[in-house]
Amino acid sequence: MATSVDLNCDLGEGYGPWSMGNDQAMIGIASSVNIACGFHAGDSDIMLKTAKLAKERSVSIGAHPGFRDLHGFGRRPVPGITASEIETLMAYQIGAMQAIATMAGHKVTHVKAHGALSNVACADAMSARAIANAIKAVDPKLMFVVLPNSELVRAGEAAGLKLIYEVFADRTYEDDTQLTPRSKPGSVLHDASQIAERVVRMVQDRAVVSTSGKVIKVDVDTVCIHGDTPGAVAIAERIKQELTQHQIAIKPFGV
Repeated sequence: MATSVDLNCDLGEGYGPWSMGNDQAMIGIASSVNIACGFHAGDSDIMLKTAKLAKERSVSIGAHPGFRDLHGFGRRPVPGITASEIETLMAYQIGAMQAIATMAGHKVTHVKAHGALSNVACADAMSARAIANAIKAVDPKLMFVVLPNSELVRAGEAAGLKLIYEVFADRTYEDDTQLTPRSKPGSVLHDASQIAERVVRMVQDRAVVSTSGKVIKVDVDTVCIHGDTPGAVAIAERIKQELTQHQIAIKPFGV
């Protein structure tokens, strides 16, 4: 029976004066955060502000690199992109986040690919290898957040990286363990109580249940709570409450 789990949240996803989600509230609930690195969202000022806030709250931080796609929030695939291009965009964003973290007196502990970059790499071995190789080249001690049973797992293992297995609190799964595309109705859940109970089951049972009812055994190191989901703070608070009631401690992975 699980006694602890990490709660992670994607933050710093505004741009200039525009903000997305309530970073201040979410960072008070999460035990680790993934900070946008300027390609799909975020900018240098937001990155620094978020890193400082995480430092103040003793929350672990990771780089959250995505495709260069501010207009599409990094949720659109980039046809024809090469392995080399993926490696360089990864290295660029990780390096930027590491520099900003140093300014904040903090340290990047992990990397989690964002949106379409992650979705493509979960099923495409070339993209997955490019992501893993970039992380290894920049800093082989960085932990790699991956979707269970995906190409990211195989690429991370081949690169010798420490893998952190992630499940999603508010997203549904297909029979192959891939996330249901956001374009499909019902792919994103919104009921806080339903989501919280689901998270406890995933953590305790080490399994996810697909939309067809298939039970898929997975490793669970961290649970992602999306900060841009409507009602995100209420959902996160309910998840924390439910985990606490089931005597499951919330703490950063790797600790």
